[in-house]
Amino acid sequence: MLNLTHETFDEVPSSQTAKPTASNDDALLDAYSNAVIGVTERVGPAVVRVETGSKVRDARERGGLGSGIVISPDGLVLTNNHVVGSSKQIRLRDNEGIVTDARVLGVDPDTDLALLRADGVRDLRYASLGNSRSLRRGQLVVAIGNPLGFESTVTAGVVSALGRSIRSVSGRTIEDVIQTDAALNPGNSGGPLVSSGAEVIGINTAIISGAQGICFAVASNTAQFVLSEIIRHGYVRRAYIGVSGQTAPIPRRHAVVAGVENKMGALLAQIEPDGPAARAGLLPGDVVIKLDGVDVNGVDDLIRVLDRDRIDRALEMDVLRMGRLRAIDIHPIERKPSARQGSAP
Repeated sequence: MLNLTHETFDEVPSSQTAKPTASNDDALLDAYSNAVIGVTERVGPAVVRVETGSKVRDARERGGLGSGIVISPDGLVLTNNHVVGSSKQIRLRDNEGIVTDARVLGVDPDTDLALLRADGVRDLRYASLGNSRSLRRGQLVVAIGNPLGFESTVTAGVVSALGRSIRSVSGRTIEDVIQTDAALNPGNSGGPLVSSGAEVIGINTAIISGAQGICFAVASNTAQFVLSEIIRHGYVRRAYIGVSGQTAPIPRRHAVVAGVENKMGALLAQIEPDGPAARAGLLPGDVVIKLDGVDVNGVDDLIRVLDRDRIDRALEMDVLRMGRLRAIDIHPIERKPSARQGSAP
């Protein structure tokens, strides 16, 4: 067995090989550090601390704490719906300690986003929303916020995965969620997830208790959609048919007889009286397998199809009733906003 150790060390001294490696490592570390520093300096001043609750000490209303990102110089601020909740008193504190009151322009519990406006201030430092569709796994990202009350905390990581789905507080599925390993803690909610180009590509929203390095942010493209809907209408418009249901398997024999390939569907449990579903003739026990030409493999698919583009349109719905396929015409209406959602400017 040949031993090449001696020849290798004689040919190239270790001191000569170590220096280029160390130099390369230093250069890489400097590039990484400079990227994080640059993002922090450009976006950090636009991150605010969101404080909720009564201004009066010892008041019954319990206060909360989160983060937000200013997205326009006239004081528009994006944060999480669960940060503001139903609070009537909201204050924003920037990284210089300046405090201003804010009001809610609109909330969307289905994506856990809220839009605020800072009162009486102009020419604020702000950040731009980027295109989350351009993200790639492994891309450097920076999270800025106020975890556990520690002001202007910066953490860095990478995009771990794209296109995740998580459940919102309203029960609906939030689509196109970004998974990252940038450390998040309570108080980071509502703060920005930023690319190395200093663009906000997500709004930090959730962590998994007990897990390490698994955190989620609502994609900036979703935030842009919610933002535009709230500015135009005061809430996010979605279609509504007046049913409640659950995801259920389709018996194989029913699928064969009906000539469908769905293994799962949306089983309707309750039908709201005088709602679009009741007027269309839908019954409890019907299983929805297609709506407007889109396959429905569960309740989440049904909810996803009922977007603003299908409001006040005549749609064809395919359902299995007693194992037989039926085509039903249905006319979705606009879902009524909650009292908080309707608080337009």
